This record gives sequence, structure tokens and C-alpha cells, in this order.
Amino acid sequence: MTGRWRDISKLLERNSPFVHPDFEPSSETLPFLQSNCKVLVIGAGGLGCELLKDLALSGFTDISVIDMDTIDLSNLNRQFLFRKEDVGKAKADVAAAFVNGRVEGCQVKAHCNRIEDFDESFYSQFHIVVCGLDSIVARRWLNSMLVGLLRYDDSGTLDMTSIIPMVDGGTEGFKGNIRVVLPGISACLECTLDLYPPQVNYPMCTIAHTPRLPVHCIEYVKVLLWPQEKPFGENVGIDGDNPDHILWILEKSKQRADEFNITGVTHRLTQGVVKRIIPAVASTNAVIAAACTTEVLKISTNCRLPLNNYLNFNDLSGVYTHKFEAEKKSDCLVCSNKPVPLHFSGQTKLQEIVDFLIESPTYQMKAPGLRTIVNGKPKTLYMQTVPSLKMATKPNLKKTLQELELVSGQQILVADVTTPNTLTFLLQFTSSASSMSS
Repeated sequence: MTGRWRDISKLLERNSPFVHPDFEPSSETLPFLQSNCKVLVIGAGGLGCELLKDLALSGFTDISVIDMDTIDLSNLNRQFLFRKEDVGKAKADVAAAFVNGRVEGCQVKAHCNRIEDFDESFYSQFHIVVCGLDSIVARRWLNSMLVGLLRYDDSGTLDMTSIIPMVDGGTEGFKGNIRVVLPGISACLECTLDLYPPQVNYPMCTIAHTPRLPVHCIEYVKVLLWPQEKPFGENVGIDGDNPDHILWILEKSKQRADEFNITGVTHRLTQGVVKRIIPAVASTNAVIAAACTTEVLKISTNCRLPLNNYLNFNDLSGVYTHKFEAEKKSDCLVCSNKPVPLHFSGQTKLQEIVDFLIESPTYQMKAPGLRTIVNGKPKTLYMQTVPSLKMATKPNLKKTLQELELVSGQQILVADVTTPNTLTFLLQFTSSASSMSS
């Protein structure tokens, strides 16, 4: 046994004041981690690189990583597993090869895919899932997948062996957070969706008439000027990775800024606004990754009680941490296992239902598709992800629920990119024409 493994083994062979009541110190704990515990890491960016390194150096040898992105030159200042010659290569491949070459006995398997490319049989083979993502939509999809893997017996009792814990880390600048989700037991990600800040959007009147900030000028060019002038041809959208597109937006934004005596429009800011880039700090990634790895060790060995179940980290001014227990929602759309009521008038138009599902802080859907069952047969009310169905069902948006022959108590089945599972709502008519939904 090498010195590194020997040091880790010693930690797992002793008690501590914070030990889990079920933990039994043993020299067999480390071999268990090395041979029997399969860990899935989602994301191989700044946080993902740190996670892979920490997990490998903590004794885990059977690790898989999923990432669909390729390495950009701007990644090199904080994603330390990559080098200049790796630019353009798949992040998952390079990160896996780097760790495998440096950590003896570790086998990281790379998957250069979207998480949606894999089904239940793939995710069910892992014991723990660790997230280092920059996408809330992807987090929600994965959360729904793990909840969907839960099994219950005929009496409704949860099969504990079907639980796959999820340790989720997130960073932005000098701030970070960690959460531990035990599907079916603790609050799932959807239960606390309101903890995630909404995407920043600027009022159109401010962008068009009274800009005050450099981002207002960039948004003006991006939202209004680009579709008007079509600088690179008809039907050519903005590509945030195309330097010519960024340069054009930068020059036009500077012109706009000069008109209103606004300073601060830079190439970096322009690219950040166009690509919705959030600031990343290597030290924050390192701290959050270390904390996530600690939670994975706790869960896999019972050496300590796991985090229950949310922790904030902030080192903007000094170092501050705070943990609290997020509670399960009894009517959670994902983990409550019961339809969620939708309170609307029969005179409500279908468009209002779609808008509600998108704009509501509770649901925050992206492109909901609605179906129902009429006389035992499925009926598509509106579907926008399939062009042919969108054209066929678009007229329904202007119809009221009564015109669509929907009745109170009818189930509405909703599909969206934020979840791999179909969500069930229960339509309940009210006397008010405005939404009173949950």
C-alpha cells in the first residue's frame, strides 16, 4: 500500500466525535471504495476537474464523467487538467486521461454526451452522483431521473436500495453552495427551486430608450440590432463562440454606449453577456469540490453524518459558511408522487396555462408540451418541440379550456426539457378568470 492510500486508510480506521452511529472502523473500508463504489461525475469544467482530482485522490477508482463540451482557450486559467494543446478536444476525454495517468489504479471513464442521451439503466448502475454543472435545467433533469429510479412495494414503502444520492455543487465568483439530495427521503432539487436566482433580464424599454449600463448597450445590439441588420446573412443566429460575431456586437455596442456617454463595454463583457457567462474563481471551485468529495466519503462509508442538507459558502469578505435543512414540499411536482392542482377558470385560454408554467417561480419550465386523456384516448393540446405538432396545435392556444372540452378534475400531462418524466397536473376550475394556481 502506497503512502497516500495508507494515510487515507488510517482516517477510516478510527472513531471521531462526529462519527455516524452505524460506522465501524475497519481496514476493509478503503478496499470497498476502490472496488465496489461507482461514482458518476456530471461536468468536467472548473468544478468538475476539481471533483475528479479529489475523488481519485480520496480512494475512489471506479469513476465515470459526462460532459458534452470541448476545451476553449479561456478554460485554461481555472480548469487545471487541461493544457494549451488540448484546446478543441472533448473535456471528458482529456480530464479522464489526465487523472488516469496521474493516479495509480484509478479508472475514469469518459462520456462525451448530453445527460439526456442516457436512460435509466445507465444511471441505475451508480452508487452516488456528483454534479459540477453550470446549468439549472440539467440539474433539474438529473434530479427527476434519480427520483424516477425509486422503487416502492405494494404497501407504498420505499425500497432503500433504489436510492442513489446526489451531491450537487455550484459556484459563482467567490460564492458557492453544496446540497445533498437523498431521493425519496430529503428535499429534492425541485422542492427548493426558488433558491436558484432567476436569470437576469432587462426591461425592453430600458434597453431601447434609456440605457444606463454597458450591459444595456450589449443587450440592445443582441436583441434588437442583430435581427434588424442581419450582419452575417438571413437566418444566421448569434454564435457566442464565433469571434467575428462577438467583434461585430462589440463594435456596435461601443457605438451605442458613446451615444449615451456610457463606459465599460469590453470584449470580455460582451462575450459574457452574449454567452450568459458567470464569473468563475479557481479557489471557490477547489473549496466546493473538496466539500462535495467529503460528502461523498461520508455517504459511501458512513464515517460521519452527511450534510443535512444545504450549505452556503462565501469568501467575498472573509470566510463565511451557513448550513440549514431544506424541507420536502408535500406537493412537490417531482417527488410527492401526486398530481399538483392547477386552479384556473374555464374561460382561461390555453396560452395562459403555458405562460404560467414558464413564468411561475415554482415550475420555471422552458417549452412545456401539454396532453390530456379524452374518452380514454390521448389528446395533444399543445406541443412546441416537434415542428409539425406545433403547427397543428398552435390554434389551441387561443381557445379557452371549455372550448377545448376540458373539465374540472381532468389530468393535464406536461412534458418539458427540465425533466425526463411526464408531470401530472389536476385541472380545477375556479369562478375567477385569473389564475389562482399553486
